[in-house]
Amino acid sequence: MVKEKTRSAGKEKHRSTEKKDLVVHNDDFNTFEFVIQTLIEVCNHEPEQAEQCTLIIHYKGKCVVRTGDYQTLEPMYREILKRGLTATIE
Repeated sequence: MVKEKTRSAGKEKHRSTEKKDLVVHNDDFNTFEFVIQTLIEVCNHEPEQAEQCTLIIHYKGKCVVRTGDYQTLEPMYREILKRGLTATIE
């Protein structure tokens, strides 16, 4: 019996639908209040969620603040950078 070759579902995904993480990194410049306000305004976090993420950023060095496709995350990423925070899309 010969096995049929199947394509991996992961290889067929398009970049625009691939799930990515928006990560905010710790710095020594921005206040807790500013980071919290940014997460509320840019990422639509609830205040409690923004505060928790800010504490994780402070103590762990970074935190995933949003997950989604690249097209959704990119405008948030740009706005976070514009506000002087450090972020990456991974």
